[in-house]
Amino acid sequence: MLPFPKIGPEIIKIGPISVRWYGVMYLAGFVASYFLIARQRRAQELGLRGGPLQDLIIYLAMGLIIGARLGYILFYQFPNFEIYVHNPFEIAAIWHGGMSFHGGLIGTMLAGLLFCRRRSLPYWKVGDTVIVTAPVGLFLGRLGNFVNGELFGRPSSLPWAMVFPNGGSVPRHPSQLYEAVLEGVVLFLILWQLKDRGFRSGSMVCLFLGGYGILRFFAEFFREPDPQLGFVLGVFTMGQVFCTLMIIAAIILWLLLPKSAGPKIYNSNGKGGTNG
Repeated sequence: MLPFPKIGPEIIKIGPISVRWYGVMYLAGFVASYFLIARQRRAQELGLRGGPLQDLIIYLAMGLIIGARLGYILFYQFPNFEIYVHNPFEIAAIWHGGMSFHGGLIGTMLAGLLFCRRRSLPYWKVGDTVIVTAPVGLFLGRLGNFVNGELFGRPSSLPWAMVFPNGGSVPRHPSQLYEAVLEGVVLFLILWQLKDRGFRSGSMVCLFLGGYGILRFFAEFFREPDPQLGFVLGVFTMGQVFCTLMIIAAIILWLLLPKSAGPKIYNSNGKGGTNG
């Protein structure tokens, strides 16, 4: 058994104001996405540099935070929904914890749609450019979950199991780290390698939805279900239900994408061509 590192969720606290690791991870994720988007040829073709890219990041950040919070309340807190009815200010209390990836995904997709309409940009091309950077934020977010000691795994006797501060006295899977590797490192390497291939616009979005759905569905077998929900549909968790919907959505979207010529593919000398 490995000892759980005593890092603490707060980096610094001055009176009522504190800087938390989880918030810093969110910020670092968006900064990383900014630079990874800017270096892509597709972003240059779309004019996503400087001010327009900064505006896009702001749109996505707002969509993520609002969507993740509302998604958590609607998807995972419906047994305790009366809390938010009697105290509506709690809906905005993101510092109390409770953010849903699937809600954040919906929020960012809607925010991206609004940005593209206002800028008259092709939605799926912008989506392909942005989505390949998303695993970096997921990786950092899972590290934040680990530092907070939240979303821990199921009981385990493996040598690297840990006793989490809020997980009782039994050793558990460090499932946050499993997800950081799968949803972050593995998914990023796959998408980054495929981003310049001659796929139809929207294909990277499909690959992200399906890839994330598959990887997290597997990782959820090691993660403790949410206590207010437990298992749903037998042995599955709510996260696995949403991941299944993501996989189905990815397949349907792939079939519906227009069969037009793919984006330019650039070789080592910088010359490009099209792939139909």
